Formats: sequence, structure tokens, C-alpha cells
Amino acid sequence: MRLLIVEDEMKTGDYLKQGFIEAGFNPTLCRNGLDGHHLAMTEDFELIILDVMLPDVDGLRIVKALRQAERHTPVLLLSALDTVDDRVRGLELGADDYLVKPFAFNELLARARTLLRRGQLAPQSDRLQAADLVLEVAKRRASRAGKKLNLTPKEFALLELLLRRSGEVLPRTLIASQVWDMNFDSDTNVIDVAVRRLRSKVDDDHALKLIHTVRGMGYKLEVPDDDAL
Repeated sequence: MRLLIVEDEMKTGDYLKQGFIEAGFNPTLCRNGLDGHHLAMTEDFELIILDVMLPDVDGLRIVKALRQAERHTPVLLLSALDTVDDRVRGLELGADDYLVKPFAFNELLARARTLLRRGQLAPQSDRLQAADLVLEVAKRRASRAGKKLNLTPKEFALLELLLRRSGEVLPRTLIASQVWDMNFDSDTNVIDVAVRRLRSKVDDDHALKLIHTVRGMGYKLEVPDDDAL
């Protein structure tokens, strides 16, 4: 998932970027408000982590400008200002959460994931398809070439994630957080085993393979261009 971090403190910015990379995200770091404002307005991110006290453009002004421009990307504000009035003002201007400095990265990560899950509650397509693979989310039904696939709840959730993010390489850390709601432990092979079992049900009986391993990175579901419907 793409994150935008706007933080002018050098060490804090580097720390946040590295932490989100290790958690399986794809963060972009801006060290001033002008650059952050430009990227937030012109590119698509799943979440914006925004410092309030920036040297050039106040973070609250950036939030206000985003909402006035009908940009609804979730925004999590970071600030050393910890009065109730400060928090209320940030939320009233359109921020989705407010975290006071100093903070533990684990808390920031948990709040970020909560905002991302909340965003996923927005209306989404009920019928997902790739080639002859069809997933009917509301009916909890999956089929390949018209034949029903008998999936466990976790396999169904994993396949839904792969289909909704079709063409993207999904790191094991992301799969663990989205499907199992847990932090990925590199010593466990639960993700690899789950993908292997899902692949056996989805791909083994078909010449066209849809679930692919990207060595050293993760997994993706993709249909070659010539075979796409």
C-alpha cells in the first residue's frame, strides 16, 4: 500500500519510512509541506501521515486544502501539540486521526492499519473476475471455468485480496496483516503454505496459471495480457 509521510525532522522521517517498509508498505517521504501538499494533490495514496508543525506550510492547512479539493485520502496527523483544542481542530478540518508526539511506532502502525481497514469498508465490487476465475463476495462463492472451488474462509479472504489487488506484488507482511491481522514473522511459513494450498485449488487443473510467486518479494494474481478478458 502506498503511504505518503510528510515529516521535516530528519531522524523521525527516516525512522518512520524504514518502519513502514519493514511492515510491508510502500512509503514516500517528503521533508517539507510544499512537496507533501503537491504529492497529496496529484498522486494516489492509501494513507497520508502528516506532521502538523512544518516549517513552510502548516499541516492543518494541507488537510483543509485536500478536503476542499474533494481529496478524501485518510490523513493521520502527528503533532507535539497535545491539548484537546488542538486535536479537535485537526479532526474538524478533516483529519481522520491525531497522534501526539512522542509516540511508539507500534501504536502508529496500529492506527494506520485501522484507518486502512476503515477505508476498505467503502462500497466495493461484489463480483471479482480474472480470466475464468470468478469470486462472488456476498455469496461467498468462488469458481474456475464454471466449477465451484471449495475454499476455507482464510483461502477465500486471501483470494479476494489477490483479486482486488490484481497485478500488484503483495509482500508476505501485507498478506499477514490483511488476511490474518497479524505481524509477519519471518520464521513462520504460514503465508507460503496458505498460498500453496490456494494455488492448488485455483491453478492445478488449468493450463493458465493465475497465482504467481515473485521471488524475494511476495505473490501476485495476474492474467497475461493475451488471456485477459
